[in-house]
Amino acid sequence: MPVAHIRPAGPEDEEPLRRLDRETWSYQHAVSPRPGPDDPFFTERAGPEDHLVAELDGAVVGYVRLGFPTPLASNRHVRQIRGLAVAEAARGAGAGRALVRAAVEEARRLGARRITLRVLGHNTAARKLYESEGFMVEGVQPEEFCLDGRYVDDVMMGRPLTGPA
Repeated sequence: MPVAHIRPAGPEDEEPLRRLDRETWSYQHAVSPRPGPDDPFFTERAGPEDHLVAELDGAVVGYVRLGFPTPLASNRHVRQIRGLAVAEAARGAGAGRALVRAAVEEARRLGARRITLRVLGHNTAARKLYESEGFMVEGVQPEEFCLDGRYVDDVMMGRPLTGPA
């Protein structure tokens, strides 16, 4: 399978990303309700400039959303992966890993000292990916979410962007 091409998102990606978000939605990784068919993908809080897109053979197959963990000025040196999705057909082809690496490089380019993320405790595939890319568990909030009738831990992970990876 070819290697995913990672690029910045643009306004023209609204529809393919909206479709991808609906197709990949699952309580395996989502804490919000499934997006509706007419819900916008880009919002005031997360526009095209906050996303990197993975393409295979010219088709959008994934994205990563990069933002700030809080609105506080004292926290501006940290970026957070605020969403990651890969189409079912593209899983196992390295698109997720390429998106994580691109997010790390983008955060570094933007001058961040750290990058963090939150992942559901039962999402072992994502946790293994993040760990293999240098993220470490920094905290766990037990039973933080009740999803589909089950209590699920929220796992905070992070890694420095200065010094060795």
